[in-house]
Amino acid sequence: MKITTWQAIIFDFDGVVVESGEIKTQAFVNLYRDYGETIMTAVAQYHSSNGGMSRYQKFRYFQETLLEKPPLTPDEERQLDRRFSELVVEAVIASDAVPGAAELIRKEAKRIPLFVASGTPEAELNTIVGRRGLASYFTAVRGSPTPKQKLIADILSAHALLPERVLMIGDALIDYQSAQVNNVSFLGRVRPGDKNPFPAHVNILPDLHPLIG
Repeated sequence: MKITTWQAIIFDFDGVVVESGEIKTQAFVNLYRDYGETIMTAVAQYHSSNGGMSRYQKFRYFQETLLEKPPLTPDEERQLDRRFSELVVEAVIASDAVPGAAELIRKEAKRIPLFVASGTPEAELNTIVGRRGLASYFTAVRGSPTPKQKLIADILSAHALLPERVLMIGDALIDYQSAQVNNVSFLGRVRPGDKNPFPAHVNILPDLHPLIG
């Protein structure tokens, strides 16, 4: 896949720019530690199977489906969100980059606009991107609560991009589905040893080194 054919690139963040998947899995597990091993295992499995989904949707699923409790109040949801942020932000800032990601971003930012579309809350995401020294390379950094499908649509429309000339790089099925809905080309990143979540026809890479050229 020749990277020079694209007019813009949209990156997911966790698992595409930084190796932060395990950090977030552990954070979810820690939030539900008081409910015992069975719930903790179910939480980890649901999180891993639903990469790219906003944490708020996961909190609601855990509350109503796993714990069989009444829906979270806005205040309870804010408390979970705050505790989750405390567990993950510094760890994600300090985590390793996906091999090739920083080099690719620095190189391509000189040529075309680059964007982030992530399930991480937008203010938190901007803090992490800034603290990792990447903010100047991205034209826009977008996150939840806006769903990923709409984040991509908003980026296309706000920057007058032709969908067929835009590439999305993601590591979760929701990234692929959101790209498809917007007629954007897609490349999957599957970390070595992880299960491939994508349909067989989707091009995948173990890291972003091959794109540097």
